[in-house]
Order: sequence, then C-alpha cells, then structure tokens
Amino acid sequence: MGALVAAATIGATVFFQVETLAVTGNQRYTQEEVIAASGVELGDNLFWINKYQIEETIRQQLPYIGTIEIHRGLPSTLTFAVEEWEAVARVEVYNDPTPQLQEAEPGEGEEADREEQSGVRTDVPWLISETGRLLEQAGEQSGGISVTGLTILSPQAGTDMAVPQSQTDRMTHLVKLLGVLREEGMMDQVSSVDLTHATWIELRYRGNFLVKLPLQEDMTRLVRLMAAAVDDTIHTRGEQVTGTMDLTQSNFDAIFHADGE
Repeated sequence: MGALVAAATIGATVFFQVETLAVTGNQRYTQEEVIAASGVELGDNLFWINKYQIEETIRQQLPYIGTIEIHRGLPSTLTFAVEEWEAVARVEVYNDPTPQLQEAEPGEGEEADREEQSGVRTDVPWLISETGRLLEQAGEQSGGISVTGLTILSPQAGTDMAVPQSQTDRMTHLVKLLGVLREEGMMDQVSSVDLTHATWIELRYRGNFLVKLPLQEDMTRLVRLMAAAVDDTIHTRGEQVTGTMDLTQSNFDAIFHADGE
C-alpha cells in the first residue's frame, strides 16, 4: 500500500505538470494579465494548485472579473473561464448630514458600533457592478447610473462596497434595483438614483420622468408598473411630456403630475 501511494504521488508530480495555460471569456483584460494575476506558472502541478486562492487573487488584482471557473484538462492544461463585471453605476461622493451614532448612554454594543463607523470616507466617486462590487474610481467621463445617498467607507477595488450601518438598507435596495433593471433590459433607461429619502427611491427614468418607488416592496413588480405607467402616459400625452410618476400612494398604483400643472 505504501508503495502504491508513493507511486501515485510521484506520478502526479511528474506527469501532471502545467504545460498550457488558457483564458476564455476575457475582454477587458488580456490573457497574459489574467495568467499573471493567477500566480500559476508552467511546471506547477495540475492537482496541487489551490483553486479558491487563485480565484481570490485574480479578483483582487483584476476587479472587473466576477465569476471564475478553473478547469483542469488532462494531462497538462489549465483553463481560466472568466466573466467580467460591467460598471453599471457611479456612486457619487455623499456625506450623510444625519449623525451616524446617536448620543446614548454607554452600552454593550456601542464600542462595536463606533468601530464599524470608523472607515475613511471616499472623496471621489466610484464605479460599481450591479452586485455592489467596487471596480475603480470614476473618471470625469465615466458613464453609468448616478447614485446619491451612500457613503462609501475605506474603498478598495475588487471588494464589496462598505457603508455606514445606517445606510445598509439603502445599499440593499440599490443592489436589488440594479438587478431588476438588468433583468428587464432597462439599465440604460435610468440615469440617476437618489437614495436619500426615508420611504422611497427616486429615479430619473427615460430622461423626462422623475419616479418615486416605495421601499419594502416587490421591486420587480414596481419596476414593471413604472414602465407601464410611463408608456401609458407617453401614449396619451405625447413624447415631450415631463413630470413626476408617483408610485408611493396607497390608493393608486401610479399618479402622474406633469411639470407646470
């Protein structure tokens, strides 16, 4: 038995060395960049590499890469199948005017709360993926949906966005909204998202419409209702109509207030 184990170990070491490295699905990054970020080199053992560590290393160095699948092709090929994130939103610099910590008597969780709020606030906008992953600092010509109402703390490309505890619900609503917009094929129809309101999200939709969406609701239903209400308004009033579409009223699905009326 010992001889068999030794033979198998030696065989794996000698016969399953990496001779070919390949990358599929890459667009933003070159094959050479992905391979370099992986840290895998020719001659490494095909079975002794740590796939999970390699995936994390690639994501840290190349933040636009989202999913990674590493395939071993016997006897000597290693393939990185990657899917790259798209920068869908630009989180603007925002300093929450409300205090992050309420004045209170010392309590058991106060020290932890203070520690959580101690991250350094960014002083530049950041581009994010639809999942809230930080991709890079936004340049002057950066596109994407303009997002207001989140304070990014200690930003680092390739990591998930961190915000003060008081803004975690806002961030959750934003990620949910971005996911629905992608699923509905409407990402390019929304130019801004304002998360500063306590009970609704405010969108700039199709240029002419300011839309109020209530929180704590089925976001897919709300976005579809918004689209249908705007289409109906354009059909009855014309392409040039502008105004506010309010979906927050309890007695009506949507109420439209035209500008100037």
